[in-house]
Amino acid sequence: MSGFEKGTIQLYTGNGKGKTTAALGAALRAIGHGKRVAMIQFMKGRLYGELEAAKKLEGFTIEQHGRDEFVDSADPAAIDRELAAGGWRRAEELIRDNGLDMLILDEINVAVAFGLIELEDVLSFMKNKPERIELIMTGRYAPEEMIALADTVTEMREIRHHYCRGVAARKGIEY
Repeated sequence: MSGFEKGTIQLYTGNGKGKTTAALGAALRAIGHGKRVAMIQFMKGRLYGELEAAKKLEGFTIEQHGRDEFVDSADPAAIDRELAAGGWRRAEELIRDNGLDMLILDEINVAVAFGLIELEDVLSFMKNKPERIELIMTGRYAPEEMIALADTVTEMREIRHHYCRGVAARKGIEY
């Protein structure tokens, strides 16, 4: 059986830049040690650079379960609910995969905050994850209950962002 001797739960949240990037850094480290990593991206459907990079890295897969459009937090579209549900089902399959070492649930915090995935389901998932799996969860708006269960919690705090200075999202940097 693969995995880590003691897998933990890492949670990256906050309004600052770098949550997905931190998760990708952990993935890169794990892959460098021969570990197998899967990332489920909730609420993302755009061609991000990490998708192309993952194809070049043995043992790393990324699946997107979202659209390239913003989700209305007050009234998510049916398609957003369906895509999130599919991503959640896939996460539940992957967590039971004995060959997987690290599972990253990118933007899961936002999916929960927007009501696309039930908080109780995520809490149960966190409590019952196999000990050998490193679980990384990202996104703004992490609920306090998820924060309480995580072993490592990092809040990214925005001090300044170049978007506010008129620099748009750039290929190879923000996506």
